Order: sequence, then structure tokens, then C-alpha cells
Amino acid sequence: MVDPLVPPFVPVLLAAILLPFVGRKVGHALGILATAAVVPYVWLSPEGQHLPVSLFGFDAVLYNVDGFSTLMGLIFGFIGAVAVLYSFYSKADSIQTAFALSYVGTSLGAVFGGDWLTLILFWELMAITSTLLVWYYGGRAVRAGFRYALLHGVGGTLLLGAVVWHYTEVGSFLFTATSADVGMAGDVAPILAAIGIGVNVGFVGLHAWLPDTYPRPHIAASVFLCVYTTKTGVYGMYRVFPDGHLTIAYMGAFMAVFGASMALLQSDMRRLLSYHIQSQVGYMVAGVGIGGALATGGAFGHVFNHILYKSLLFMTVGVIIFRTGEENLKKVGGLAGKMPITAITFTIAALSIAGFPGFNGFVSKGMVLAAAHKKHYDILWYLLLAGGVGTFLSFIKLGYSAFVEGEYDSSVKDANWGQSVGMILVAGLCVVYGLFPSALFAILPTEGFDYTTYTLGHIEEGLILAAIGAVGYVFLKKPLKKVGRVPDIDNLYNPLALYGTRAVVVGTTNLYAGVDRAVVKLSRVSTDAVKHPDSALGRLTGHGRVRLSAGIGMSVVLVVLVLVSILSLMLI
Repeated sequence: MVDPLVPPFVPVLLAAILLPFVGRKVGHALGILATAAVVPYVWLSPEGQHLPVSLFGFDAVLYNVDGFSTLMGLIFGFIGAVAVLYSFYSKADSIQTAFALSYVGTSLGAVFGGDWLTLILFWELMAITSTLLVWYYGGRAVRAGFRYALLHGVGGTLLLGAVVWHYTEVGSFLFTATSADVGMAGDVAPILAAIGIGVNVGFVGLHAWLPDTYPRPHIAASVFLCVYTTKTGVYGMYRVFPDGHLTIAYMGAFMAVFGASMALLQSDMRRLLSYHIQSQVGYMVAGVGIGGALATGGAFGHVFNHILYKSLLFMTVGVIIFRTGEENLKKVGGLAGKMPITAITFTIAALSIAGFPGFNGFVSKGMVLAAAHKKHYDILWYLLLAGGVGTFLSFIKLGYSAFVEGEYDSSVKDANWGQSVGMILVAGLCVVYGLFPSALFAILPTEGFDYTTYTLGHIEEGLILAAIGAVGYVFLKKPLKKVGRVPDIDNLYNPLALYGTRAVVVGTTNLYAGVDRAVVKLSRVSTDAVKHPDSALGRLTGHGRVRLSAGIGMSVVLVVLVLVSILSLMLI
């Protein structure tokens, strides 16, 4: 077997480096070619192909092909090409797209690494490149980018700790150093990894960076951001828990419910979509946690499908912002007649994410639900169903408010040619994979599961969730209009971090100043006592009748000097 000449991330990163220097049109064309070429390259690479290297003096595998990395590579390459096209026609400049391509390239490096060392290296590079993509837009994106970088730095550090702990257990970073059903060895490493990766996937409590960051940058940057970080996190979670873990499954279910509930309360369109990233990733995490061929296949099928419909949702909402300049649902309305292509492609994406029969989300979400039901995880199953209802409610709200209700006063154009091509292409795949589930099953990394997509029970389940969502929105429509900005956990920990850090800095500074004053004063007293022991000790007793010998005075002074010195060293 011939090793590949280069890993697939190499041409993408080269395109990122060249893009700012070759002109905007040529550079974006180069970016489209580099990312699109990943698809056939990965598809034609046989499973088991790998590229062993020495990394920092350790055995590593820079490019490893298996079913999981292949699926991730296919969808990462395809959607990267579409996003570059969308960027060009959405007036993104060359430097922004260069940062975006570097983000794509490092994400590919993470999912194709065949060992923990390679994965953590590209994991951290992915955090850096995505932060630069956010920062580049300026304005409010800068502060959001700092918070994003801080949280992902913490998550990456925990994952690094897990990788080191794993190495001490098995003596190797290679995935093949443990059996197929063991991801990270030992008791501590999986816990550290779960929390560290939990930042990337948006565990409840570790999620606030997501709705805080993704609405801030350029609309084209949001299309990239909604794809790579969280889905690479799902991939990493599988590598840690290849046989599943029930605690992870329940966290995924809580993510599904929490994210959908918070999304329903949002008026900022991209913030609403960001919460639904957390919700939908919850289904993937639940699938990984349940374990087994059906649940794991459903989790990665949902990764594939989610990247399609979520990127499409960000593209359609991006077009609304691009044409109207408005981010808030309360400032737009009645756009269906003015923006028919955007409205139709949005509807396809909304039905897909909600899991309506005939669309791709119905296939993969149904697999995760069926796996929970077959294993009799009833509470988990009900939580995932509740998340489905919340999804229908949220996208009925978004679609109705933006495209049906009201009337946008100014004239507005539909998506331009390039934006339309990207959106129609992705929308078509949402329908194809929904109507022909076998096409999705053919690329899933697991085999041998028993699941039929279009049974009467599954269709009824999808239609009932849709009906509950529609009826629920009728009753919730007016109350939802009165909801303002809803606080999240970052409203608690952002001020705590700010004022807590300030208190530590001020307290440390004041303590140091106080110790400095005390040491100076004691030094003066000590010097005076050495020179004039009788008078100094007399002053300390408050009267002059106490007379001690010079020898006793010197001893006391020396003891004081020693104690002061020890105290000073301890504080320093």
C-alpha cells in the first residue's frame, strides 16, 4: 500500500498562505479548488492508509484513514468549498478568507491525526485560527474573541492534560496503543478529556462562548464557525469514548433541551442559530454516549447532516443581514415575496434541522432516538423528543417572523448569483439524503445496525413533533414577542472573572505594599536598636526604667530580623 504524498490539510493551508498575495478573485478560486479537492482525495484513499512520522521525538501518524476520519474529511472539504464561494460573493476580503481556510486546514489535521499528540496539536491550532477569524472583523467581535480564546485555552489545556495522563498509562500516543473499545486509558484521563472537549461541543455550563461569539463576526465567517469546532469536538469525544458512556449521553440530551429552549427566546437571528448548534450537537453527543453501531452511526450521520443544514441556515440568515443590515427578527418581516430563493432554501434547512420526514435531519436524528428507545433509556428518549419539539418551535418562529409576518419597509434584493448557487447546492443535498437514506448509510463509519428510516412509527413521530411545535407556537407567539435579551451563564461568570481578577490583582498589590512598609519600618527600628539598644527597648516598654544589657538587646534584635526575613521570603 502506498502512503499518501501529502495529508489533505496541506493544500488547504497552502491556499490560505497564498490567498492574500494573488488577488481576491484568484485567491478565492484557489481556496475553492483546494477545499473541493479534499473530497475526491479522501474518498479515494483506502481505509488503513496512514503516514507515520516523528513528532517532537514521539511516534505519530499525521494522516490516518478510517471510516470516521473519511466521513469528516468529505463533509469538511465540501462545505469548505461552498463557504469560500459564499465568502467571495458576500464581500469577505482575502485576509478573512485566508484565516477561514487556515481554520479548515487545522480542523482537517485534527480529524485525520492517528494519535493523540497530532490531534491535540491541531486542536490548539484550530482554536488559534478560529480566534483570528473572529478577531479580524473588529468591533464587538474582538471582546467576544478574547472570551472565546480564553475558554478554548482552558478546554485545550484540560485535553492536553488528559493526553499526557494517557501517555503515562500506555507509553504511547497512538490510537492503536489501546484496544478498539478503549479510547483514553485510566480513570483520570477520560474525565479531563470529557471536560476539555465539553468546551468545544458546548456542554451545558461550558457553552456560553458559542452564542456569544458566532453572531459577532462577518456573516461569511459565521458559516465557517458553525461547522468545524463543535463537530471536531464530537469526533474527539468518540475517540475518547468509542464504546460510549451513559453520563455523556445524558449530557447530550440536556444540551438538546437547553439549547432549543434558549434558542426559542432569542430575537437575534444568528444567536438563535448558535443556540441550536448546541442543541443539535447534543443529539450527536447523546449518540456517542449511548454507543453501539446504531447510535454511533446516527451520531456521525447527524454530524454530516447538521453541517449541511446548519451552514445553509447561516447562509440564508446571512443573506437577510447582507441585504437589510438587520440582525434582529423584530426589524425584518414579510421577506418571502422579495427573497424567494432565500425563503425556499431556508424552509428546506429548517425542516431538515427539525427532523421533518423527507429531509436529512429526520434520518440521522431518528437513528439516535431509535437507539435510545431500543436500549430502554426512556428518560433520555423523552429528553431528546422534547428537544425536537423545541426545534420545531424555534424555526417556526424564525421563519414566520422573517418571511411571513409583517412587511419590510425598504426595497430589498434576493441572494446574489454566487450566494444562490451555494445555498441551492446544499439545500439539494438536504433533500437527497432525506429521500434516499441509503446514500447516507453508505458513508457512515459503522455497519451492521438494524434500522429502517421510513416506517409508520417513525413518520408518525416526526409529524407529531411538528404538530406539537406548530400548535405550541400559536399559543407562545405573543408572549415570545415580549421577551427581551435573556441572560445566560456568561452574565454570571463574565463579571465574576472581571471583578475577581481585579480583586486578586489589587489585593496582591496592596498586600505587597503593606509588607514592604512593614519591612522598612522594622528595618529602621532594628537599625536603631542595634545602635542604641537601651533607648530602643525603653521606648518599646513605654518607660525608661527598664535597662537591659547590650547583649540581651542584640539577641532580641537578631531574632526579630530573622523572623522578618522569613516572613518576607514567604510572601515573595
